[in-house]
Amino acid sequence: MFDKLFVLSQYVTPQLAVSRLAGRLADNDRSPALKNRVIKWFIGRYGVDMSEAAESDPEAYPSFNAFFTRALKPGLRPLAEGEKTLVSPVDGAISQLGQVTGDRVFQAKGQSFSLSELLGGDELTTESFSGGKFATIYLSPKDYHRIHMPVAGTLRQMIHIPGKLFSVNPVTAENVPNLFARNERVACIFDTDAGPMAMVLVGAMIVGSVETRWAGVVAPGSKEVTSTRYQGEQALEFAKGEEMGRFRLGSTVVLVMPKGTVTWNSDQVAGKTVRLGEAFGTLG
Repeated sequence: MFDKLFVLSQYVTPQLAVSRLAGRLADNDRSPALKNRVIKWFIGRYGVDMSEAAESDPEAYPSFNAFFTRALKPGLRPLAEGEKTLVSPVDGAISQLGQVTGDRVFQAKGQSFSLSELLGGDELTTESFSGGKFATIYLSPKDYHRIHMPVAGTLRQMIHIPGKLFSVNPVTAENVPNLFARNERVACIFDTDAGPMAMVLVGAMIVGSVETRWAGVVAPGSKEVTSTRYQGEQALEFAKGEEMGRFRLGSTVVLVMPKGTVTWNSDQVAGKTVRLGEAFGTLG
């Protein structure tokens, strides 16, 4: 009953207004005492392991968002070795992974979402990933919230798709149809040695915004799909393991690869906790 009420409440909540307010509060650096209390409450409530943070003192962060997007200690997440090894792009838990079937991507029991809608309706982009492999990784509040490259790649396109801001936790994924192609999201398309790769950063309730290394903060609230292509001198190259973006108040990453380009490791299954840099799949 509680789960149903939680999901139903999100349909009537003014999602954008709530998320904008949360974003402003999270960026506020004018009330240090309040900021410190909120951060310490958050650490205790969600079990954040500050021993992993490059800055372990909660009071050293100028704002809640600075704390939330904190860096890890250098060398704490070594990259799995191997030229053909695709690594986990984040700390989190695998929601689902498998094969794209037609235009559908498995979300949860009885639920799926549209790949073309996920990528903003671009038919040529969607066609590149038909029959390919996907992995959806959920970042919980306690997790490290920076996103890194699972393989080396060159940025080709960024698509900002406006949408709703439902929560993306397991309860919502099981009960809200088309969830990940329904929420606000930023689809980043890279060229790699294995072919194109899509990394979709999905927004959620109370997510202040998504941030990328090249475009800065991509805040929710626009009404039209916007696509930016990066060519020539604008084409940005990223090494495997390099940071490409971050969530300002958390969410989900959907990774999509073309047919025949990757095999997920057999130990990577739905529900498993993963860490940035661990072996996730094999290219080729």
